[in-house]
Amino acid sequence: MTQAADRKIVLEDGSEYVGTGFGDRRERVCEIVFNTSMAGYQEILSDPSYTCQLVVMTYPLIGNYGMAPEDYETATPTIGGLAVRRYNPEPSNFRSTRTLGDVMEQYGIPGIEGIDTRKLTRSIRDHGSRKALLTDAGTPRERALEILAATDVPRDVVRRVSCRERWFSPAAEPRCHVAAVDCGIKHNIIRCLNDRGCDVTVLPYDVTADQVRALRPDGVFLSNGPGDPADVPQVMELVRALRGSVPIFGICLGHQIISLAYGAETYKLKFGHRGGNHPVRELATGRIEITSQNHSYAVDGDSLAKTDLTLTHVNLLDGTVEGVSCGRDRVFSVQYHPESAPGPQDSTGLFDRFIAMIMTT
Repeated sequence: MTQAADRKIVLEDGSEYVGTGFGDRRERVCEIVFNTSMAGYQEILSDPSYTCQLVVMTYPLIGNYGMAPEDYETATPTIGGLAVRRYNPEPSNFRSTRTLGDVMEQYGIPGIEGIDTRKLTRSIRDHGSRKALLTDAGTPRERALEILAATDVPRDVVRRVSCRERWFSPAAEPRCHVAAVDCGIKHNIIRCLNDRGCDVTVLPYDVTADQVRALRPDGVFLSNGPGDPADVPQVMELVRALRGSVPIFGICLGHQIISLAYGAETYKLKFGHRGGNHPVRELATGRIEITSQNHSYAVDGDSLAKTDLTLTHVNLLDGTVEGVSCGRDRVFSVQYHPESAPGPQDSTGLFDRFIAMIMTT
């Protein structure tokens, strides 16, 4: 850290992590989480699933390859903030057009470097995700705790990140048409569908079943997104109305919503799953995939017994539910991200499975 310490993170237990600010300078209360990825900070910064979250990067050097126009996962990043051990403001990469700090300043995203990210990550691991305040180093601890106590983390985050009007992304050689419900959709999901011959119509999260039917789609996709799946009952009702009439595929938040629509339950994880190193077993084949994940909530495995869903995938680290399906209704979903960029790419075949389901309908 070459500059004087001028910013700090304050947790609800009163612990402080003092460092140097970069990006925007605003004060912000967020849910604090950590991500174990060694690369992909641009995709993390622009992933709508991180809305209102302060992300601690466990990899120690961030910003070294800059920001490339092609790598954004959304046009307008909504992450709450970024905490790193060391920020590099002078990237070396022929694809880079801007620095990470410049982009964060443009979109009002505060950052802090020079803190002990290992200690902070252990705190989150041991005590769970919770509220944190990113503020000036001179803010008294007592005042910081008052701000934390008086500020709630927003729950309308899907509404904030979903598109307002439908839009269309064509395939170069179209074979089918997919209606994608945008709960915070990542651009690479749309690319993966387009690359497989799917014209994609992206729809707001509160679209009605009649509006979807009017498009006459060959399949329906439910996207990833931020927050608690119980906060978006509109999408649950959509699943209940459409299941059995059209193939449905869900990822991450979409997976949780499908499970809730069938009568399963969800719960909040202690510190969530975030990073590109989660091993997942497909029960039917025994195949193990290394997956990328980003979520705070999980489906309760015991509650699946009272539904028509079948457990298909399991996380080998903690035994959590990673995939479900209903063959009768042509519905399936996974908790992880098969479209992950920059990787891993073990699970991209799930898009092919979705297309095959559509083409054989």
